[in-house]
Amino acid sequence: MHVQKVLVTGGCGFIGRYVVEELLAKGHEVRILDGLIEQVHGGVAPELDPRVDFIKAEMTDAKAVEQALEGVESVIHLAAEVGVGQSMYEIARYVSANDLGTAVLLEKMIGKPIKRIIVASSMSVYGEGFYQSPDGKLHGAVRRQAERVKASQWNPVTTDGAVLTPVATSEDKPVDLASIYALTKFAQEREVLIYGQAYNVEAIALRLFNVFGPGQALSNPYTGVLANFASRLANNQPPMIFEDGQQRRDFVHVRDVARAFRLALEAPKANGHVINVGSGNAYTIEEVATLLAEAMGVPELKPDILHKTRSGDIRNCFADITAARELLGFEPKYRLQDTLGELAEWVSVTGAVDRGAQMKKELEERGLVS
Repeated sequence: MHVQKVLVTGGCGFIGRYVVEELLAKGHEVRILDGLIEQVHGGVAPELDPRVDFIKAEMTDAKAVEQALEGVESVIHLAAEVGVGQSMYEIARYVSANDLGTAVLLEKMIGKPIKRIIVASSMSVYGEGFYQSPDGKLHGAVRRQAERVKASQWNPVTTDGAVLTPVATSEDKPVDLASIYALTKFAQEREVLIYGQAYNVEAIALRLFNVFGPGQALSNPYTGVLANFASRLANNQPPMIFEDGQQRRDFVHVRDVARAFRLALEAPKANGHVINVGSGNAYTIEEVATLLAEAMGVPELKPDILHKTRSGDIRNCFADITAARELLGFEPKYRLQDTLGELAEWVSVTGAVDRGAQMKKELEERGLVS
């Protein structure tokens, strides 16, 4: 294995800290560039390993980005604003941080001896996942009809009303951008892959599914659904679930995700590809909320099923991870149901401010909940 000096943008974030830990454990040198935004970090810098070189700056600070790139061989680009709901009204903020920030990074990479860049993309670019109709046909361009959703008919159907069954989603599914967040993540991955081809730099995009684990920003209501549920439960409130709770997602442990980034740094076959990183398992959101309540010792706090929908939400999407296995040698090690105890223990000692009701109010005031 070739030891490298790696720049990790957003390296103080939830995923970033695990990626940095994974890289250091394998002997790589690490520099972090992170703006430490208030919503995620609460204005407090995390404790960093003394081996890490840290630069505090936003991705749009061209001078700081140029400084951060000096002497590095590879880049893992994680820095981004995260959250479907908030992206639908803080549009300029998301586009600036995610797309302009990536553009500044790539511009400043020109002419530098950087061999590989890996960008964190998202399963949100798919919109709905793959579905299969009763005749066995695969459907990759499914969208729910607004009038059916308003009538609480949550599941998509074919044009002639046939039931569609969700199946694992592979990278060859056409993208369908249902939120501003999804749009920015797709722009990030395309920027990086186009740059790589033009400048002969190895470029890879990892499409992350629902990442969970200790260390998530519990007081940020626009972060992952498990963190939101944990914040509610820690404050003796039931988890809030939009629709009927039967929507299905793929939950992948943050340690598995960190390993996937390290493998992508080292795997020669990965160049030029977009690759799903998930667990390969599907869980209903109600099931996840119930399992977490049990792990946190509050099984009596049953989920609050809202029977309302948020603009930008999709029904089902879970990962086919065949490409990750073949191109990265990736195999998930941590199952959701086996690791919720660890998450619950971390929440109990960390504490959380529940801002779930605030998030719902902000979305309702803008007409984004119906």
